[in-house]
Amino acid sequence: MLILMKMKTAMLAGALAAPVLATVFSPAPPHDDDGAVRLSPASFSYRAAGDFSRNNRPVEGPLRKLRLPAELIVMKRQVTVAEYARCVDDGACPKVAVPDGSLDVPVVGVSWHDASTYAAWLSRRTGVTHRLPTDEEWTFAAAEKARDEALPLVDPADPAQAWIARYEAESARFRPAEKAAQPGGTFGTNSNGLDDLAGNVWEWTDNCFVRALLNDGSERITNTNCGVRVVEGAHRAYMTDFIRDPKSGGCAAGVPPTNLGFRLVVEPSHSVAATVVRKVAKLLQRT
Repeated sequence: MLILMKMKTAMLAGALAAPVLATVFSPAPPHDDDGAVRLSPASFSYRAAGDFSRNNRPVEGPLRKLRLPAELIVMKRQVTVAEYARCVDDGACPKVAVPDGSLDVPVVGVSWHDASTYAAWLSRRTGVTHRLPTDEEWTFAAAEKARDEALPLVDPADPAQAWIARYEAESARFRPAEKAAQPGGTFGTNSNGLDDLAGNVWEWTDNCFVRALLNDGSERITNTNCGVRVVEGAHRAYMTDFIRDPKSGGCAAGVPPTNLGFRLVVEPSHSVAATVVRKVAKLLQRT
């Protein structure tokens, strides 16, 4: 009898929990297409973001071997003009300048604050936590589209030459024919199934800009500036969090970004399913 009750509990809990998990993991409105990709944890190489120096000379950030602790659920594409407009219409997001034309192109001209406000609004609307990715998460999701941000080896006696070399390299490899944000899929799909990474829209991350010293085999952060955030696209850049037009200001190390947009990470709410299971078990115990 006890075994039968346990089987009934598991079956009923699974039946009730399945719709809940489908709601949690599937693209929640207003993202009503195949907008979320689930990535299993795996090891990857990550070049630390920030300003690093050794013996008072600029050097590349440390190259680290990382592994995300849990599954990463990330939007397949960037948030669109139409989706952002729903937040504006709801009175939650500030209006941004949008070009005439298609509503399914990525929304651009948004600051880090705008993107964070949209994530908070979407979380309230859906009951599922949405947030900007960390730079580490973006790099993992971008896979082969993420570039190693090591400084070129030029003249050790003149560190400024490394920054000049980076600028020239980025100018040569990235000259977008179109300045306006392009329709989804224009820049292809990467090996993780995400669209338009490293196209002509750079994406906000949640990482703050840091300065650090790499002396005597140790790393010491000397300054953390959360008024400047890491943005990722065809290359990494650092932008003031209230900037909407990258040409108007920022801390880009190289060619300035063309457009500023974003995509979000979705955090699974396992606690919802756990609550359903507990309630079902209590119900069956009373029958």
